[in-house]
Amino acid sequence: MATLLLRQACEDRREIVMPPPETMYCAQQINIPPELPNILKQFTKAAIKTQPCDVLQWAADYFSALSKGQGISVKERLEMPVATQKTDTGLTPGLLKILHQQLASNKIITKEELLWKWKDLCLPIEQLDTILALGNFSENVNWMQFFALGCSALGGAIMSALKHACEILTEDSEGGSAQIPFDTFQRLYRYLAHLDGEIPKEQIDSFLHRLEEECQGGMVEPSDFTSFRSAEKSE
Repeated sequence: MATLLLRQACEDRREIVMPPPETMYCAQQINIPPELPNILKQFTKAAIKTQPCDVLQWAADYFSALSKGQGISVKERLEMPVATQKTDTGLTPGLLKILHQQLASNKIITKEELLWKWKDLCLPIEQLDTILALGNFSENVNWMQFFALGCSALGGAIMSALKHACEILTEDSEGGSAQIPFDTFQRLYRYLAHLDGEIPKEQIDSFLHRLEEECQGGMVEPSDFTSFRSAEKSE
């Protein structure tokens, strides 16, 4: 008798603590907005290509920009870190291209605007401060000058920076010749050469004159200037 009472008490206890059954819904009861699957698909693809270090912050900025019809911080393709990098935490060609797409419409931007876009991409503030110091920028920043220094920050000497510039600015399809207008190349080169301080003006002028004769249709591609001996040092 005691055993039966104990068993009944245990069963009563289980009935008390058992959670309520889950509510079952049929397909007709669930209303999924027709645009939601595509929004989530595009968001997922963008996150995979961009690889943000702070996914939650990036997601908040992504949907905020999307709702306002603003430019979204998304790389065009996934960038694999080079063999010497353990983590990809700094500026990359893809991220610099995003910044250019968002900021190049204004020749002069404010430091505050640049800082906001920089943080949006989760880039290190120390790197931004270094580039700003190199350019000796005030509260207003000449975007193309900052862009030139950004290309330089990607690594290498002036010619390597200009190769990066061509690949980022070109309207050619991926894998193409990466052409940009000669006038654009000339402004970037003169600025970087001036900051370098070791290239005589005569050598700068001579290099650009030879390059202008070499390029076709007023367009420059990396193969045009990499065939020359670098004009960064005196011969």
